[in-house]
Amino acid sequence: MFTVSLCMIVKNEEKVLGRCLDSIKDIADEIIIADTGSSDRTKEIAARYTDRIFDFAWCGDFSAARNFSFSKASMDFILWLDADDILTEKDREAFLRLKQESPAEADVIMMRYNTAFDEDGKPVFSYYRERLIRRALPHRWQGRVHEAIVHSGRVLYVESPAVTHKSVKTSYSDRNLRIYEKQIRDGEPLSPRDTFYYGRELYYHGQYARAIEILTAFLLGADGWVENRIEACRILSFCRSASGDLYGALEALAGSFLYDSPRAEICCEIGNLYMRLENYLSAIPWFELALTIPKNETTGAFISKDSYGYLPCIQLCVCYDKLGDYEKAEKYNQQAGTYRPSSAAFLQNLEYFRGRHPHP
Repeated sequence: MFTVSLCMIVKNEEKVLGRCLDSIKDIADEIIIADTGSSDRTKEIAARYTDRIFDFAWCGDFSAARNFSFSKASMDFILWLDADDILTEKDREAFLRLKQESPAEADVIMMRYNTAFDEDGKPVFSYYRERLIRRALPHRWQGRVHEAIVHSGRVLYVESPAVTHKSVKTSYSDRNLRIYEKQIRDGEPLSPRDTFYYGRELYYHGQYARAIEILTAFLLGADGWVENRIEACRILSFCRSASGDLYGALEALAGSFLYDSPRAEICCEIGNLYMRLENYLSAIPWFELALTIPKNETTGAFISKDSYGYLPCIQLCVCYDKLGDYEKAEKYNQQAGTYRPSSAAFLQNLEYFRGRHPHP
């Protein structure tokens, strides 16, 4: 059985910190809190769970704060969470089993991060993060924002437990964008990874022309992780679409095929663009292709689970309905319901098709 140090960095998290620590307190053998300048009750709440609370002067660098928190750990493995993360009861049980099994072959344990959910609370968007790392393994966080752990250890992917993200924020702040822009003003070069995430932040804030410039530069560069390149093509497509350039958006999505075979997420976006052009015959093959693509969650990519089942089915229903093939449309709606039986779109379509059938 291995021991676990939970290391967190926090600031003004009184709304969610107790919820997070309640979900992990029976798993962590020690809890380390690095506070970066809270002015609310965050430190008071943290003190209910641990006396290992440290002040860290915020310097606009998440990696520096995480490295500081990790430096205080003393157990076998280090676990990191954000304050708006939790472990569900099922995942707590799975985590305790993982501790008991104590996989000797692993230095870094990759756990799924569930960040979006359907109407029944099932995850529809997730990706893997390096969630547990052996303390004795040489490692370091890098990147002022969207930070990642650099290591050379043996990696193990686990199906469960997973971490669940439960944000209570109602708006997306410009904090990350400001950090990148300060980094540029300070003359510190952006790494390829930084460049990708900077472009994504620009897109999130509606700065489409600048985002297109940065993402294009990233894709033209010699370096860059393949998953970031594929995602950059997708975001570049969104930027061009938002700017009214649907054909350029299609071109950006097609560019992803330079890096790997088609992903279901990309196929669905191509189908969606053809639907916007009211070219339903061209949209159909892309949604049908999406249904044939196996989901690979261990590449590190952002995974939209709906793209591998529900979404192509619901869109095929619409396409065939537009073309007047109501039998196929209804068939695909029924198939969509096997993935998300409580979906509003599926249920509305059920009523629509009932209305099309003559009453006895």
